[in-house]
Amino acid sequence: MRYIRYAFLGAIGIALISVAIANLQPVQLVLLPDALAELFGFNKSVTLPLFVVILGSVVVGLLIGFVWEWLREHKHRSEKVKTQKELKQTQREVRRLKGKQNEKKDEVLALLDEAS
Repeated sequence: MRYIRYAFLGAIGIALISVAIANLQPVQLVLLPDALAELFGFNKSVTLPLFVVILGSVVVGLLIGFVWEWLREHKHRSEKVKTQKELKQTQREVRRLKGKQNEKKDEVLALLDEAS
């Protein structure tokens, strides 16, 4: 299974390198369209190789997706914590009640009841 994973990662690496080699042309990224840049009074632009733009947008998309999913699953995580607290409280209550029940019994029988 490890070799399959390495082969898959190698294939992805080769694909990314071939995309980078094929897209070395510089492109200019502009923050705002010309009309809005004139309205706000500033215009930022940067010149990057095309593969940096492509791979950077993939990385940004993945990060946005991870954060979105983490926020969406918040209710599930909080429900799990709440359920675990209730379970621990119930287990403490059961132990307390078994202790009361076993007060009148012989010590050996009480230990056997606790073990089961």
